[in-house]
Amino acid sequence: MTEMITAAAAGTWQLGDLTVNRLGFGAMRLMMKADGSPSDRDQAIAVLRRAVELGVNHIDTAAFYVSSTRSANELINTAFGGRYPDDLVITTKVGPGLNPLTMRPAEYGPEYLRSQVEENIRQLGRDHMDVVNLRIGDGLDRGTGSLAERFGVLAELRDKGLIRHLGISNVTASHLAEAQAIAPVVCVQNQYGLTVRRDDDELLKLCGEHGVAFVPFFAIASGTENKQVNAIAAERGVTASQVRLAWTLHQGQHVLAIPGTGNPVHLEENVAAAGLRLSDDELARLDSIQ
Repeated sequence: MTEMITAAAAGTWQLGDLTVNRLGFGAMRLMMKADGSPSDRDQAIAVLRRAVELGVNHIDTAAFYVSSTRSANELINTAFGGRYPDDLVITTKVGPGLNPLTMRPAEYGPEYLRSQVEENIRQLGRDHMDVVNLRIGDGLDRGTGSLAERFGVLAELRDKGLIRHLGISNVTASHLAEAQAIAPVVCVQNQYGLTVRRDDDELLKLCGEHGVAFVPFFAIASGTENKQVNAIAAERGVTASQVRLAWTLHQGQHVLAIPGTGNPVHLEENVAAAGLRLSDDELARLDSIQ
C-alpha cells in the first residue's frame, strides 16, 4: 500500500514561536466554485476537516472572504466547532474592508483596523489571532505610501494580546523595512508564482535573509499554462498545478504555500505536492521560462 503523503512532507517553518508545515491552505476559494457559482457548504466544511487530517496546520483567511452565501471564517469555525487542533495556526489579513455599495474589498484607514481584528476573532470563535497581516494597496496594486501608522495600530493590538504575531501583505522591500522598525514581522504575503510577479525574486531572498516567511498567494492560478510545466507534469505523472506548487516550495525553506480549493480531489493533489521533489534539471527548465 502506498503511504499517504501529508503536508508534513514539505518540512516546517517557524512563524514566530508557531511551527507550521510549509504546505498550508488558503480559504478564499471555499466560498464559490471556479465558475463563480456558490460552493457546496457541506463539501467546503469537509475539505477543511480533510485538510487538517492531511497534516495542514496553517490556514489563511480573512473576514472579507465572503460571497452572497458564504463566509470563509464562518465555514472554518463550523468545521471545527470552536475546538481547534492545538497545532492549527490561523492567519488573517486586515486593511481592506468590504464596501457595502460594491460588495468588494476597499482599503480603509487605521481607525478601522481594530474593528477588523475583533471581527475576525469573533467570527472564528477565538480570543486572539495567531497571525494578522496588514494588507495594503488596492486589489493587486501595491501601495506606495507609508504603512507605519496602520502597522503601528496592529503592533498596539499585539501588545494588548489580541494578536500573537504580525505580517504584511501586498508590499515592497521598503515596506518590510518600515514595518520591521516598528515590530517583528513573521511573514510577507504577496502574489507570486512561476510565471508572474517574478520581480519579487529579490524580495523573496530578502525575506529569507531576515528569517521572514514568504507566503505567495495565487501560486497555482497565476499566469497562463506553459509547455515546460505541462511536459514536466507528464514526465512525472503529476498535474501542472503540483509542478507549480513544488517549484514554489523549492524557492527556499522560508517559502510557504497556501493553495486553496473547495474540491476534495484537488485538495489531495495539492497536499501530495508537498512530497514532490524536482531535479536540478527540472528546476533549470522551469527557471528558463520567460
